[in-house]
Amino acid sequence: STWGVSSMLREILLALALGACLAAAQQFKAGTGIYDVTGPASEIPFMGYAFPNQTGHGIHFRLYSRAFVFEDVTGNRVVYIQNDICMGFLGIKMKVIDTLKTMYGDLYDHHNVILGGTHTHSGPGALSWFLLYDISMLGMNQKHFDAVVHGIVMAIAMAHNNVAVTAGPIYLMQDLLLNASANRSPSSYLANSQAERDQYVQWGGDTDKNMTVLHIRNASGPVGALSFFAVHGTSMHNSNRLVSGDNKGAAAALFESYMNGNDTLIGRGPFVAAFGQSNEGDVTPNTQGAWCYGRVGGTYCNDNRSLCGGKNEYCFSVGPAGFEDDFGSCKIIAEKQYFKARQLFESAPTAGKEIQGKIKTAFKWVNMSNITVSAKFTSTGETGHTCRPAVGDSFAAGTTDGPGAFNFYQGDNCSTCLPFWNFIKNFLKKPTKEQIACQLPKPILLDVGEIEPHPWVPSVLPLQISQIGSFVIIAVPAEFTTMAGRRLRNTVQAVFNSHGQDVTVVISGLTNGYTQYVATYEEYQYQRYEAGSTLYGPHTLSAYQQEFAMLAEALATDTPVDPGQPGQNISYVNFDLQPGVIQDTTPAGFKFGDVAADIVKPIFHPGETVNVSFWGATLRNDFLTGSSFLTVDRSAGSTWSTYRDDGNWETKLYWARVNKTMSYITTSWEIPSWTPAGTYRLTLRGYAKPSPLSSKLEEYTGASKPFGVN
Repeated sequence: STWGVSSMLREILLALALGACLAAAQQFKAGTGIYDVTGPASEIPFMGYAFPNQTGHGIHFRLYSRAFVFEDVTGNRVVYIQNDICMGFLGIKMKVIDTLKTMYGDLYDHHNVILGGTHTHSGPGALSWFLLYDISMLGMNQKHFDAVVHGIVMAIAMAHNNVAVTAGPIYLMQDLLLNASANRSPSSYLANSQAERDQYVQWGGDTDKNMTVLHIRNASGPVGALSFFAVHGTSMHNSNRLVSGDNKGAAAALFESYMNGNDTLIGRGPFVAAFGQSNEGDVTPNTQGAWCYGRVGGTYCNDNRSLCGGKNEYCFSVGPAGFEDDFGSCKIIAEKQYFKARQLFESAPTAGKEIQGKIKTAFKWVNMSNITVSAKFTSTGETGHTCRPAVGDSFAAGTTDGPGAFNFYQGDNCSTCLPFWNFIKNFLKKPTKEQIACQLPKPILLDVGEIEPHPWVPSVLPLQISQIGSFVIIAVPAEFTTMAGRRLRNTVQAVFNSHGQDVTVVISGLTNGYTQYVATYEEYQYQRYEAGSTLYGPHTLSAYQQEFAMLAEALATDTPVDPGQPGQNISYVNFDLQPGVIQDTTPAGFKFGDVAADIVKPIFHPGETVNVSFWGATLRNDFLTGSSFLTVDRSAGSTWSTYRDDGNWETKLYWARVNKTMSYITTSWEIPSWTPAGTYRLTLRGYAKPSPLSSKLEEYTGASKPFGVN
């Protein structure tokens, strides 16, 4: 079975592999941790597509924070955390660091903690301190923010406590993963020179198809897998209303189920697998391309403007399972990442490279809006300068993964073509002549760095490079396009090579902060979505290359780095206009947790789906962090044990609002082929707010009739 496990065979193969290649030195201690960061699963808009109507209506599978702590022989540590959230916002990172300091003193700080996001577009939003990323969600939700911070800290604490007493080897393996990604802005990619593009034909062409996997062990065996592969978390389109970790969250769950055993609930096993992001800025998982109305074989619309009948709103990218089957497409892309990562993981001890060396980090706060860029790094061969942050008209057009509205379109570099929106933008903040000239050819839609009284996006950003022996992670607070990421990687690689150091360099995208996209100078001239969202002007990439080259030089030569002054903490200006929960009610004659529609037959078979509906309450009252709204219980005589919960792929929880205060909740279980025969039931648990005059919550539970699986 695709989702099954063969743990005995796996361990035998790994033992033979390790016996065949005894490690020369076991230099790193490692610990792993995982914790729930799901947040509100109903009524709060999702983050990613900026589509206000995409509010939560239940859970496909829960979201998790996955943490790895590494320690070298000198006691130096670095922490890598990959979270099933859209991006690693700056405010989250700052609050996590503040909390870690109260727990561990100076052991963990900004310089040695890397906090990233898988970039799922199907998780609840309202997490940023900056208005541009919260405005479609009507502000920041403090309860959700606190839950995510808590989950990340708990994952790190677990990894901290699990750091092995005895060191073990870390192996690195790389290979191409094909047919799991495509470029969603191919016309922009073609703006880069033919000579440069020719260098990457065998490495994936217009997307980076290279996957990097770390095989992490201690004295007792494998404890974790950490992979990097560039692909957006947009298998689920903006029509999806169920919380989901998308393709990377699903891939992680697959790997963990394989290693921990199929009977182990997600988030409960000792082995942790994380699927990190990379330079995915122009990379989609929707591999069939973009078509008008999502009809493959009809009118292709993945050209520079991506229009259908003159409208941007009707051009959609299509996943491998078709436009109407996001779940199928998500599963396909998840399985491709999982199977490749597992293949590399299992072959790494014999065919991979053992990482050797020390742990080192270089960190600096940099004002990206005010950098003079040396001609050495610019595409023009002349000195350049970054700009105050601004977004262009094509930012509002969205992408073929999730088109925008109001007839904006990609590839727009006309500054006078949208007079109404020009009036709106000038009302908020009219760009200066200097700003217009700096951002050219971008037609400025919103001058987000200068809007008073507080900027809508950050300018002072955390830049970080962390080195685990011969493995180097560039932590970037943005989404780099394919070619932009290649240039940055090559810049850093060249610095280490100049000092005779052979290292493998990866980019960890959407990390430690978020400032949208980074396109190359050449791509910027075409002003598709990624370029219109490149905040700091045409020399943004060159500025990153220059700053990261300096950090790489400091690492390679063991030179201390002045971290500079931190970015502004503007948490005090946050607001939340989302209406709170006033009251939960049920129909007359029903209590919270009562079954509204029970099982339809007494016996089910693998491949069939069991659905049971209950009268419940909004999922916002209590997120049930570390627990579950839904369980699939298996009978063990006179008792029941949880066999599956809402962290598993094969379950779904559908929430629907009825008559403004009632909640109709359907629990669903698609029975896998490997399910043991037995007696089962579906249950629901939650908290209701029965009184509009009190904030007191009331716990409720419900259960279906027992049914057999044959």
